[in-house]
Amino acid sequence: RSLDVNFGAVLHVSQLVARQMIAQGVQGAIVNVSSQASKRALRDHAVYCSTKSALDMLSKVMAMELGPHKIRVNTVNPTVVMTDMGRINWSDPQKSAAMINRIPLGKFAEVDDVVNSILFLLSDKSAMTTGSSLMIDGGFLVS
Repeated sequence: RSLDVNFGAVLHVSQLVARQMIAQGVQGAIVNVSSQASKRALRDHAVYCSTKSALDMLSKVMAMELGPHKIRVNTVNPTVVMTDMGRINWSDPQKSAAMINRIPLGKFAEVDDVVNSILFLLSDKSAMTTGSSLMIDGGFLVS
């Protein structure tokens, strides 16, 4: 199920969107939501890490294939995000301490952190950015 949701759904929706953009001559950007878990192995997250890694590579291949149509493709790769579900799953200080202690900024991401990064990648301010993964991890991967 995780493979279908995290990878398969993105593949199918992206194909539909890209075909329409090409058919209509629309230039623009596609931003897929990945995770820091695509770049670092996390215990008990084998399937999740694998599906997000596959999503990163799918986005790179899409960037290569859609670039000639002036369509950019990137990913955002957040750490834990404080959505309603994130707050429920990470509100226990004993559970969250190990992760937060590896984040140099000392906190999890808020929804706006992710939204603002997506807006940047969709905007002309990132006109030369494609095939990239924008880490929204507070420095988790440098620790």
